[in-house]
Amino acid sequence: MSLELDTEAVAGWAHSHVPGFQGTLSATKFSGGQSNPTYLLKTPTRTYVLRRKPPGVLLKSAHAVDREFRVQKALAGTDVPVAQMLAYCADDTVIGSEFYIMEHVEARVFDQPSMPDLTPEQRSAIMNDMNRVLAAIHAVDIDTVGLNDFGPPGHYCQRQTDRWTKQYRATQTEAIADMDTLIDWLQANMPADDSQRSLVHGDYRLDNLLIAPDAPKVVAVLDWELSTLGHPYADLAAVIMQWSMPASKEGRGLQGVDRAAFGLPSDAKFIEAYCKRRGLPGIDDFNFYLAFCFFRMAAILQGVKKRALDGNASDPQRGLKLGAFVPHFARAGLEAAQK
Repeated sequence: MSLELDTEAVAGWAHSHVPGFQGTLSATKFSGGQSNPTYLLKTPTRTYVLRRKPPGVLLKSAHAVDREFRVQKALAGTDVPVAQMLAYCADDTVIGSEFYIMEHVEARVFDQPSMPDLTPEQRSAIMNDMNRVLAAIHAVDIDTVGLNDFGPPGHYCQRQTDRWTKQYRATQTEAIADMDTLIDWLQANMPADDSQRSLVHGDYRLDNLLIAPDAPKVVAVLDWELSTLGHPYADLAAVIMQWSMPASKEGRGLQGVDRAAFGLPSDAKFIEAYCKRRGLPGIDDFNFYLAFCFFRMAAILQGVKKRALDGNASDPQRGLKLGAFVPHFARAGLEAAQK
């Protein structure tokens, strides 16, 4: 499937729907990213960002750009920094799929949480703000911002485990015994519903954050496709899960990195700072949430691999590389379960 953007069609639509839009535009697709293809749009007077559903046959409920648009629009004016949402197009005849246009935020993006080009003090400050924003997401008053219907009621972890098990089975390309065992363990060790229900990002990590060009401050949180109402500990565990990965372009983790020398927090210190911000005494059963996050990421990457094999991935080569991590995540999930 072609991911080339019909700029004339976008410009024609934007003239009628994006306030202040003028002139013709050019588009450049951002590299990386395996979910919704994203483009930098340039006009003579302003730059924008367009995010669309990929073309082709997609899994039900996946690539929900309408939900991305809604949640970021709702968060405008809260303590959670987001880009300004400008317009959403539900008509898939314009460019072949739904899309939305938002402001372009000048910022830095760090693919590696080790941030090798920064000083220890700069790294420490950025990680502290990353922690602050995560706590802010979970502190959002969902009634005030109009998101009280943004996710179904009930046990979040049970619901998510059921959902991603179905998604994994629908995209499975080979048998992975560790994944089957992990799914069984999660079902057998599901904690009781403690009634915590907040906005959750679903994929919170450093490379989904825009950092100010000249300050250690998060200026926008991106990639809200997996956001919903759920359990906040799953977001926190997702950060810790990511750091356990190899410190490589594909792994984007901190495995083997001397965190103290780099000015980076240990897992325990990051969790402690989060709990202090939210007034929590600590977190019971954290190993469950960690195992759950490994499972969910394995299921997500299996979908990435399947789309790459089917030819409708945003970046097929990288999709296959990321898909190779599925057995690793399944195995790591079992190790987390046994801690």
